[in-house]
Amino acid sequence: MQLIHPVLYVSLIHKMTEQASWQLICDRFEKFAENKKIMCLSLPVESMSSETDKAEQVAEWWLAVEQQSIELALEYEHLFHTDIADCYGSIYTHSISWALHTKEEAKKPENKNNSGLVGVVIDKTIQDMSYGQTNGIPQGSVLSDFIAEMVLGYADLLLSERIGDSITDYQILRYRDDYRVFVNNPQDGEKIIKLLTEVMIELGMKLNPSKTSFSNQVISSSIKQDKLSWLYRKHSSKSLQQHLLIIHNHAEDFPNSGSLTKALLSFHKRLLKLEKAIDSLMVLISISIDIAYHNPKTYPVISAILSKLIVLLDDESLQLEVIGKIQKRFSQIPNTGYMDVWLQRFSWFIKKDIEYSEPLCQLITASPIEIWNMDWISCKELKDIMNPSKIIDSSILTELTPIIDIEEIELFEGYH
Repeated sequence: MQLIHPVLYVSLIHKMTEQASWQLICDRFEKFAENKKIMCLSLPVESMSSETDKAEQVAEWWLAVEQQSIELALEYEHLFHTDIADCYGSIYTHSISWALHTKEEAKKPENKNNSGLVGVVIDKTIQDMSYGQTNGIPQGSVLSDFIAEMVLGYADLLLSERIGDSITDYQILRYRDDYRVFVNNPQDGEKIIKLLTEVMIELGMKLNPSKTSFSNQVISSSIKQDKLSWLYRKHSSKSLQQHLLIIHNHAEDFPNSGSLTKALLSFHKRLLKLEKAIDSLMVLISISIDIAYHNPKTYPVISAILSKLIVLLDDESLQLEVIGKIQKRFSQIPNTGYMDVWLQRFSWFIKKDIEYSEPLCQLITASPIEIWNMDWISCKELKDIMNPSKIIDSSILTELTPIIDIEEIELFEGYH
């Protein structure tokens, strides 16, 4: 995950949403979607209910991808499944301009630095976000998801043109970089995968061979294997330790999966009912940390579990010792600042000045620290607005409790 410099983020959004630019973007997305046999199901959505946009997006995936895939079993006998290797990290920034203005137009000498073309502006700004690199876009924001969809939508268009009239009996569902190709003739599926490979090479990307598969069991293949596996497992036990070990075993088979997070949420719900310490607290802490160590996606829910377990230890010196061991364990791997933020969330109540290497954590306990480089900004007013200390809302800190509640980590309302 990358926190994009807010000045670059906001300026790019202003440019993209100028009337002429936005109309061009909308027109291109309509063009990408002309072939109804290639359906994009991953455009960012705005929630019209009390759910968050992210929750709405996940619900959209379930309804549009999984459920529709199962329905397509009525029409198709075979399913090919593939995805793009390191999609966001391998997107060639110039291909954004190709997507919005066509490759021929974007590559004209007079257009390469034409700031009047929104695709060129996006390309240049993305490079500015990554020290001038032309490969890869930042991950972790809706803006990045939307820009990725420009390139992936363009890939849909190129694939549609290559397929042409040579194959007519097929349906493709795409959710971001994940492709599901439904056919009745396996040779048609193999040809589509070949053509898709060629399109990706043209755009500087490639399919992931380890995740490219074929099945004539359309329904079972339409449901994620980690989800199926968890449905078949014993979800809980009278023992909290046995319950967590079952989840740990599932994590080894399906790391960073959605079903793993869901299983941990269920365990967290059960753990919240525990009112007094039990003998296996340190064991539960160790198992939890091992899950998080190998599954970064679980950092929030594991931190919620740890907050309850560590409070139950009810001995400040032991609590600090455990937090120190957790910090030492995670110091062995890079880019764990996100985990630092969550650890600080509950360790704050045990000792406020525990040192963390993540700069965002240091904003709370130390003097002002630089989060984004500001040397290139000459406007004093803009620098004042970007004062990192303003990120911290002290009033929120006073309202927090030592135990992380479900509302802080749940995706969907009404989980509990």
